[in-house]
Amino acid sequence: QVQLVESGGGLVQTGGSLRLSCAAAGRTFSSAAMGWFRQAPGKEREFAAAISRGGSRTYYADSAKGRFTISRDNAKSTVYLQMNSLKPEDTAVYYCAAVSRQFPPKSAGGYDYWGQGTQVTVSS
Repeated sequence: QVQLVESGGGLVQTGGSLRLSCAAAGRTFSSAAMGWFRQAPGKEREFAAAISRGGSRTYYADSAKGRFTISRDNAKSTVYLQMNSLKPEDTAVYYCAAVSRQFPPKSAGGYDYWGQGTQVTVSS
């Protein structure tokens, strides 16, 4: 089992920044690829970013490229999502997810463990 706890969400104005954190407990964090997903009201959960087990490879949704940066600190069992130049359409609940494999999938169904989510609201 892996327990994931997100933090860092909040209310920010258009153009602002937030840094989300996801702390993991349980099975070895360093053996898991990690992903960030988001879900806006009335919409399906969608992929935002992901990072490989060792941190050498990162992946982004087109909507996140150039604005979001995913990183991980295996010593702290934490994955981060730095979000810059935020837009109202980034408003959603953001979830981190883990899967015990080297490279992360981009589909939500490919992950085994999920956090409870953190709300990000971007005002216009």
